[in-house]
Amino acid sequence: CSMGPPSSGGIAILQTLGMLRHFNLAALKPDGIDAVHLIAEASRLAFADRERYVGDPDFAPVPVDRLLEADYLAGRAAEIDPAKSMGEAEPGRPTEASLLGALPAPRAAEPPSTSHMSVVDRDGNAVSFTTSIEGSFGAHLLVDGFMLNNQLTDFAFAPAAKGRAAANRAEPRKRPRSSMSPTLVFDRASGKLRAVLGSPGGANIIGYVTQILVNLIDWRRDPYSAVAAPHFLNRNGPTILEADRDLAPLGADLEARGHKVKMQELNSGANVILLDGATLLGASDPRREGIALGD
Repeated sequence: CSMGPPSSGGIAILQTLGMLRHFNLAALKPDGIDAVHLIAEASRLAFADRERYVGDPDFAPVPVDRLLEADYLAGRAAEIDPAKSMGEAEPGRPTEASLLGALPAPRAAEPPSTSHMSVVDRDGNAVSFTTSIEGSFGAHLLVDGFMLNNQLTDFAFAPAAKGRAAANRAEPRKRPRSSMSPTLVFDRASGKLRAVLGSPGGANIIGYVTQILVNLIDWRRDPYSAVAAPHFLNRNGPTILEADRDLAPLGADLEARGHKVKMQELNSGANVILLDGATLLGASDPRREGIALGD
C-alpha cells in the first residue's frame, strides 16, 4: 500500500514489483548481476509509463487501475530480456491513447530536501510519512515558523512536448507530480501489518523503496541490512550504481549486457520498521542522520 497520484511513487513501485513477479528473484544471488539486471529493466518500463501517464488526476486522466492490472504487467514483463538490456524503454499502451493528454514531458528536477518517518505505536497504529519542501530551505521564506516550499520545480519545465501539452505542466491550482513513496506492507493471508517504510531522495525514492522491499521480501534481509545494502537503480536512462561501494565488477557485468552504467553518490535516508509478531525491528539508513528508537 503506497501513495497514489499526484505522486508517481506508489504506481511505479507496484508496477516494478508486478513485473518482477514473473521472475524468481528469491532464487537469485542478492545484489548479483542477474537480479540487478532484472530490477533495472523493470524499473525502466515503470519510469517510461510514469513519464507518459502520471500527473495530477484532477487535470489529466491517470489510468491507475489499468497500469497495475496483472495482464498489462505480464505484457510489460515479457519485454524484459534476462540476458540483454532493452536500452531506453517506450511507454506501454494501458488504454486508448486518445484518453491520455500528453507525450512524455521533459523531466523536472527533484532536489533532495525531503524527510521520511516510519512510526508504529504500542496499539499497532502505523504511519509512513514523507514530507518535502523540494530544494534546500524551500523557497527561502519563513512564515509562522514554517519554511515555504518551492515545489513548483516538480512540474515539467516545458509546457508541451512535440506539440502536445505535457501532463505535468504547471497550471493554476494543480498539484505537481512527485516521487514520494510512503509504504505499508501487509500479510496476504492474515491482513496484518508487516512493514512500514519510506525514504527521501527525489526521483531516486522509487528505486530506493523498491530495492528495500525486494531485500525484505525476496531476500529475507533484516531491516538494517535492507536499508544499508549498496544501491542500484534505473530511471529509464543509465543504470546508476552507488559510488564507493566496490561495485565496479557489477558495473562491468551490466555493461556486457548493454547497460550504460553511471557511478554516483546515492544518499538515501530510508527508515524501516519490520513487525515480527509482537516484536518491532527498526532500522535507519546509515547514509543520513536518522535513528531508530523505541520504548
